[in-house]
Amino acid sequence: MTQPAAIGHPGLVAAIAEDIHASGPITFARFMELALYHPQFGYYTRTTDTNDAERTGPGQACDDRIGLGRTCEDRIGWNGDFYTSSDVHPVMAQALARQARQVDEALGRPDPFTVIEMGAGKGFLARDFLAACEQLPDGFLRRLRYVIIERSPAMRASQQHQLTRWLNAPATVSWLDDLTHLEADSLVGLLFSNELVDAFPVHRIAIEQGRPKELFVGWEQGRFVEQAQPLTNPDLHRYLQRLSSIDIALPEGYRTEVNLAAVAWMKDVARVLGRGLVLTIDYGHTAQDLYGPDRRKGTLLCYYHQMASEDPYTRVGLQDMTAHIDFTSLATAGEEAGLATTGFTNQMSFLMGLGVEQILDGLEPGSRDFQAIVHLLRPEGMGRTFKILAQHKGVALPELDGLRFKPFFGSALRMPAYAG
Repeated sequence: MTQPAAIGHPGLVAAIAEDIHASGPITFARFMELALYHPQFGYYTRTTDTNDAERTGPGQACDDRIGLGRTCEDRIGWNGDFYTSSDVHPVMAQALARQARQVDEALGRPDPFTVIEMGAGKGFLARDFLAACEQLPDGFLRRLRYVIIERSPAMRASQQHQLTRWLNAPATVSWLDDLTHLEADSLVGLLFSNELVDAFPVHRIAIEQGRPKELFVGWEQGRFVEQAQPLTNPDLHRYLQRLSSIDIALPEGYRTEVNLAAVAWMKDVARVLGRGLVLTIDYGHTAQDLYGPDRRKGTLLCYYHQMASEDPYTRVGLQDMTAHIDFTSLATAGEEAGLATTGFTNQMSFLMGLGVEQILDGLEPGSRDFQAIVHLLRPEGMGRTFKILAQHKGVALPELDGLRFKPFFGSALRMPAYAG
């Protein structure tokens, strides 16, 4: 029999197998939720596993070579499984601070001005954002309240370490587990996320004999196996019907992902925001591009030591799992919940609108800072892969420097509302 350590974190593999044993095959969304966020063994929630040998027994000891001994902090960054914009250079945080200041002006300089960051990773973006805010005029930092939504104890500890210098300032930085702790329309300010939504658990769909089926995960002979089952989830039905309404037809053999959690999250964001702006930064596409013919296998990828894999059933809990974002559905869900779409752009255009070219002019070409910023702007890389969706509520359509350059047509994100 295959040892659990051969296909993932032993404690996590055993927990998922037990879940399947208790209730039968589980949706891929449930599998991904457990793999990434299991409270004890999940990829994002687990701390170091120095006691794995004692906990799992003979033959399943902790082995740094497969990642069991790495900290949560070790898994993200240049030497980890993947890196984000905040690992490359502080310029993204600096641009966000300038954009926040513009929103502050549009709102009439409220006191307090609240910024909520959803899923702050290791805390680099928050650290650099607050440092940039120290340079802004008119006592902006004094009025600023920075709230981090983070459910991972390991990530929260890393964030607190990065933000030490601001923790003694009364009420400047605080943490919440999720948005449910906030009252409706209570936020006046800015809510943003950077590479959060791509890590939400997704449902996987396959077209077989002309019909969509949902992929479930079973446990057989010591391994995880896929099982296609008839579609019974009404939310998945509605999602696919909506794609059909904009002439998106998924052909035979097509496999893809549906991120229902992203739609629910966007509605919760709309509930919390009273007046202000939402910025969602992630890699993804409009629905027409995401579900196009050139993505017949979907976009789900796993990352381990910055190597990509399409196999989510190995290194379970030891590798990141991610899928590209459907920005059309995010924008539409927001509009239905009261968020108006401000604009849609890519990372290169966003940074250029907020003055990155002036920063580059002051740097020596070939310097480390110069090359790092160019890396964020490169059209064939992060510059166009990453998109920014801006939405507003309780304020007239704001003029945002980050949306000065618009590479997409205004109708790019349009989608009809759900019937009923």
